[in-house]
Amino acid sequence: MTPPWLHFFQRTFPSANMVLVEGERPLLVDTGYGSDAPATAALLRAAGMPPERLGLIVNTHYHSDHVGGNYALQSGYGTPIAAHRHDAELVNRRDAAACMAEWLDQPIQPYRVAYPLDDGDTISTGTVELQVIHTPGHTLGQISLYEAETQTLICGDTVHGDDVAWINLFTEGPTALEQAAASVERLAALPMRWACSGHGPPMDNPAAAFAAALRRYEKWRDDQEKLGWHACKRIFAYHLMITGGMAEADIPPYLLTCPWFLAYSRHVFQTEPAAFVQPLIDELVRSKAAGWQNGLLVALAPYTPPPPGWASGPTRPALWP
Repeated sequence: MTPPWLHFFQRTFPSANMVLVEGERPLLVDTGYGSDAPATAALLRAAGMPPERLGLIVNTHYHSDHVGGNYALQSGYGTPIAAHRHDAELVNRRDAAACMAEWLDQPIQPYRVAYPLDDGDTISTGTVELQVIHTPGHTLGQISLYEAETQTLICGDTVHGDDVAWINLFTEGPTALEQAAASVERLAALPMRWACSGHGPPMDNPAAAFAAALRRYEKWRDDQEKLGWHACKRIFAYHLMITGGMAEADIPPYLLTCPWFLAYSRHVFQTEPAAFVQPLIDELVRSKAAGWQNGLLVALAPYTPPPPGWASGPTRPALWP
């Protein structure tokens, strides 16, 4: 049963799910993609929480689908933001690596983190206390939030009800897979009545989801190409969502400029990048992650196309004011 103080917003791509926690100082966990900011505000108002009443934003991690709405809420209402210390330091010094925006080629408008968080910290709305649990793996700065009285878990992209987070061995480090598995094991040990992740519906059976995630990570230890396919398909399918699709002739020159594509093709698949373009396209189509429509390769998962020109100002952290 959903706790009475919690509102869960299941969202389609390019946004991640959001959670509103009520109290004297209500907080919003994650803010969706930047182009969905008007929808984010509308969801809050429909839940009886005008954006100007928010006391805090908490980011589970700094990918664009989770932090893209920070700019609209912070610039429009002055809402302070809390995030893990690792994310906060990169974001606040406008590091080129912040949010992995350059590495993934995903636009994010500027924001600042007011409250760096560490494992074991407590965040209070005045009536609800959430424990911060550092759950690295998908990113170094990923956190989950746990409310002990109702045994409620908000776990971002640490694990999903029917999937696992993609793993990046290049910016998150060679032990990212081991860290991801350790994070899942840590969450699996918690008493739990209700849990949600950053994508998909709330978990009907968290224990089963955690066990399935650990089995999958174990397979990836023995065959890192499985890890590579999972990551490459999700990263490129997301790009197809935020661009509305790509013409066949435009795909090779684009992929050959992408740091993520160069890294996975060379170091996971042991393949020259130019030779890996067509296999990736073929696998996207075979797995139905993407398909050809009107001459464009488009993502097939449900998503809301961002309107052209939705972003104002710089969308790369190194250029943020």
